[in-house]
Amino acid sequence: MKENASPKPGASMVNGFDPARLGSLPERERKMIERRQTLLGSSYRLFYENPIHVSKAKGVWLYGPDGEAYLDAYNNVPSVGHCHPHVVEAISYQASQLNTHTRYLNEQILSYSERLLATFPAELDRVMYTCTGSEAVDLALRLARHYTSGTGIIITENAYHGVTAAAAEISPLLGASVPLGQHVLTVPAPDTYRANGGDVGAALAQDVAEAIGHMRRRDITPAAFIADSIFSSDGVFADPPGFLKPVVDVLKKAGVLYIADEVQPGFGRIGTNMWGFARHEVVPDIVVTGKPMGNGMPIAAAIMKSDIQECFGRDIRYFNTFGANNVSLAAASAVLDVIESENLMQNARETGDYLLAGMKSLKETFASIGDVRGSGLFLGLEFVRNQDSREPDSALALKVVSGLRDRHVLISASGLNGNVLKIRPPLPFSRENADMLLDALRDALVQINRSAGRVAGESNSKR
Repeated sequence: MKENASPKPGASMVNGFDPARLGSLPERERKMIERRQTLLGSSYRLFYENPIHVSKAKGVWLYGPDGEAYLDAYNNVPSVGHCHPHVVEAISYQASQLNTHTRYLNEQILSYSERLLATFPAELDRVMYTCTGSEAVDLALRLARHYTSGTGIIITENAYHGVTAAAAEISPLLGASVPLGQHVLTVPAPDTYRANGGDVGAALAQDVAEAIGHMRRRDITPAAFIADSIFSSDGVFADPPGFLKPVVDVLKKAGVLYIADEVQPGFGRIGTNMWGFARHEVVPDIVVTGKPMGNGMPIAAAIMKSDIQECFGRDIRYFNTFGANNVSLAAASAVLDVIESENLMQNARETGDYLLAGMKSLKETFASIGDVRGSGLFLGLEFVRNQDSREPDSALALKVVSGLRDRHVLISASGLNGNVLKIRPPLPFSRENADMLLDALRDALVQINRSAGRVAGESNSKR
């Protein structure tokens, strides 16, 4: 447990473009970046040593202005694929009919809400809409604090939950320049790779219990524990299924709410269930979703138990001007259509299993791969300097990310040390696409080893 802990200094970003390299880029891209810096300022970041210039997209592919194709193994927001024709048609038609707010009676929001809530456990029977996942997290914190009369929030050490003021103060991933809230405590993520066979669920439950006790000793009433249910920014930790059960037991006994952040793992991505928390056979008090809900359109939501919403609603009037506007609702409904009609959750499971098996095979060849893990189309591949010491190798991870980019495969890294490839492609990602990713990954590692004077299978510790 750490109080006000932020592991990353400054405003750096894993896999971020270094503006000092501007002069090495082609003239067209260099001029674009110069305009970006002038117009948008220094807070905006670009991915990759050599940034990607894109002009259109379709399915699992992004395309550059000269027609070059990039396989997208990273972007989860276009959940059912870039520019899916059914979603595009739904957006276009609805934009020609009506687009307004929720203070008028309209059938669309009711039918979609019934359909969305049907994907959740029966206890989660109310929904409130926002435009973004950050807003949904912000709303969930308000709900939790009002219901419990508490202010304390427990998070994991490298969590990311959004960019509003309230969400940023529970997002240590943003770095030391974005301080955590005064009533925020961090606990270690459930790192099965370094648990040495220990029970990560029991360890996490103990850490959460200690955080609750620490808050109370300081006269802070704990309100909630919030976690992305696949711990994606912590390094992608999904197994074993059920490890969140003892954590939820601790929370219930203490009267502290569990908020499941499903912005990244939700909508069938984990393959076995529609929602990440369901893989652990637990029921949260509040769930938040984000823009994958509408394939990138501005729609998100907080789903909660009715008593939590009733407590809030009795005292507080809620309105989000274009949260659940008609066009975004049409996109969200079309996303559910596609997930169901194209069996995308099943595809996530089958393609994810295939990709996981392929990465495990690579681990047998390359000693720099310490662990592969995940569920469905949300996978992590961890690089280490030595498989015995398991020392993280952040530099190698970034070399691989860059090597894949050079091979027109888009990926990025995560984890407390930035040494874990985060693989979360659009849900139509196929076995053929998986083979492309695996081939590019193998080729990149071979070249990196060759450049370092190593051969495949040789320990990184022999540099």
